[in-house]
Amino acid sequence: MFGLTFEKVLIIGVIAAFLIGPDKLPHYTAQLARLVRSLRDMANGAKDRMRDEMGPEFDDLDWKKLDPRQYDPRRIIREALTEDDPAVTAAATEAAVITRSPNPEGAYLQRKRAKDAALAASEPAPFDSEAT
Repeated sequence: MFGLTFEKVLIIGVIAAFLIGPDKLPHYTAQLARLVRSLRDMANGAKDRMRDEMGPEFDDLDWKKLDPRQYDPRRIIREALTEDDPAVTAAATEAAVITRSPNPEGAYLQRKRAKDAALAASEPAPFDSEAT
């Protein structure tokens, strides 16, 4: 939860208790409890409304399948383009990733070097007289 540990929350609570003071502290804690309760009720209401609108398949829905963090676009495209068995393709991809060594220079430097070599080998740099 935002990198907050129990110790940090405890320190924040102690500082808040000193700043608010003992006379107003019960009032503010009651307000915080009401806020948390209303947020929980709103979340439950939204879940109930989804269940009502989606019908019985809402309970059968596997929410982990819909998590976008589990999808790798490269794997999806690779599987769509190949006619092979996805399990064989995934195993071959993992083996290729393990055996492939990292590129010491990035793609930008490779493109720049290729562009400079093509420019130096063929013709002078392009010049637009209307642009200046």
